[in-house]
Amino acid sequence: MERLPYYQLLHIFSLLVLTAHTFMAFGNPDPVNRKRTMMITGIAALLMIISGFGMLTLYKIPFLTGWVIVKFFCWLGLSSLAGIVYRKAHLRGLLSLIALVLLLTAVIMVYFRPF
Repeated sequence: MERLPYYQLLHIFSLLVLTAHTFMAFGNPDPVNRKRTMMITGIAALLMIISGFGMLTLYKIPFLTGWVIVKFFCWLGLSSLAGIVYRKAHLRGLLSLIALVLLLTAVIMVYFRPF
């Protein structure tokens, strides 16, 4: 029986939500939006890490593989950026560049992972 890609769908969807709300925080770091943005990015980050580890378990990939560790640190960095921009709004340009680099690195690791 073919495996259904539920973990992959949840992983990509939560990545899209996390990325969208992180960049929304970059665009408008108004303290009024802080609580809602932090809740949404926190839930999306949690779903993303759960689905990521679910895929690792499903496909029997060890956590200490190089590309997995790189993706874990990309997730950790991206998950923290929405909270940082509310404290350091003057660094929005630099933080958005960091977010883009983290996203690009994570996507590259998808295509260059060893099998």
